[in-house]
Order: sequence, then structure tokens, then C-alpha cells
Amino acid sequence: MLNNKRIAVVMPAYNAAKTLQATVGQLPDLVDVKILVDDHSADETVDLAHRLGLKTVIHNRNRGYGGAQKTCYQEALATGVDIVVMVHPDYQYNPSLVTAIASMIAYDVYDVVIGSRIIGGAGALAGGMPAYKYVANRILTAFQNVLLNTKLSEFHTGLRGFSREVLLSLPLLENSDDFVFDNQMLAQAIFWGFSIGEVSCPTRYAKDASCISFKRSVRYGFGVLSTSFRYVLQKKGLGKFDIFNPEGRTLEP
Repeated sequence: MLNNKRIAVVMPAYNAAKTLQATVGQLPDLVDVKILVDDHSADETVDLAHRLGLKTVIHNRNRGYGGAQKTCYQEALATGVDIVVMVHPDYQYNPSLVTAIASMIAYDVYDVVIGSRIIGGAGALAGGMPAYKYVANRILTAFQNVLLNTKLSEFHTGLRGFSREVLLSLPLLENSDDFVFDNQMLAQAIFWGFSIGEVSCPTRYAKDASCISFKRSVRYGFGVLSTSFRYVLQKKGLGKFDIFNPEGRTLEP
């Protein structure tokens, strides 16, 4: 708890048994609720989550990364928390940064806070980010900053925190169940005028960390482009899209 606001950490998990304990072990004590959503893993993720005392929700089929996030946020909102921080259980992002992220939301500095691997530190490439992913990250981020009129250092991080109001306001159920969910969610937050801050996050690509294939990375890139063009068209009144529909389907409190 911070500033009388309760905090949840949610973890969308798929075959995360090798890294889950290390991730949970570095979560700060200020976290009130810890939720893991298992997206039909084939390893010991669920058993380990139970042993670690996590509130565990199990998908009976694989619903995709975005689908797992939808369940994460729905479950967190149901507990009544005020702030929700998503942490990947693959130990690719530093869990101790939850304190910095939650603080900026708890004290009303920002509505959304993301962990950026680009600002500060030794750099993403030094931390093991593949060169093609780094180049794509920089190109796509520059492209989106122009189209969405923002100045974020990156759009493609998996460490992010949200106020309760943000999660209840955005039509998240209209978003993809695939990896582009993250990008759609940030675009929605910008579309509806929520403030977004960043904290420096060290890059670490360990051998046990999850990593999407080159083919799925390309698909993600096209999804980002599609999201950006839809944003512009909706803003200019030249199109209407479900992900930017004020009447779109939202999560329930």
C-alpha cells in the first residue's frame, strides 16, 4: 500500500516455472495482492504459483498474451485495488521497479507508468536485446510518436502500471488477444488523454526468458502500424474502430 492506495501485481504466465520464483522473490513488500494468470502452461507454473502463495487463475485453453492480460486486469479489479502493475514472470524486467511505478500513480503524478529499456542504464543491446528487435523498437517508436503526437522513449515494454480509473475506462475487451494488446492499450490511454510516465528499466534477456519468434515479431510490427493508422483516422473523424469506441466493451469492477 502507498498513500492509502492498495496495489496489485499481475503476471500473465506461460511456461514460466524456471523464472517465476526469482520474479516473485523480488517483488516489494508494498504489494497487497499478487495474481498469476496461467495461460495453459505445459510445465510446473501452476504448482509453483500455488506454493508461492499467489492467487492463481488457470485458463483451460491458451488464450494468448492479450487474453491473459484481460483476465489479469479483471481479477485485479475484482479485489478492489487502486493500482495494478503488470510484471512478466520470465524475469526479463526487474520486479523491484514496482515501487517506482506504483509511487508515481499513488501520488497522482501519472495515470500510466511504463518501464523503459531505452532511457538510462547501459542500453538495451548491452542487456542482450537482439539487434533486430532493437532496430524495430526504435523505428516503430519513432513512427508512433509522430502519429500519436507523443514523446515516449518506447512503446514496446512489458512492464507497466495503471490506475484503477484507466483500467475501468478503456475498452480493453475490444483489443487483440495476441501480443499487440500491449500497444493497443497504450494507444487507447493516449487517445483518452491519460498521462503517461516512464522509469528506466534495465534490459536483461536471459536464456530462460520468454521470447517471441521472428515471424510473430513481424506480425506484431504490422499490428502496431495498424493500431497507429486507426488512431489517426479515428482522431480525424475519418473512421470508426472498436478499440477507440467510447461505447466499446470494458472490464467490470
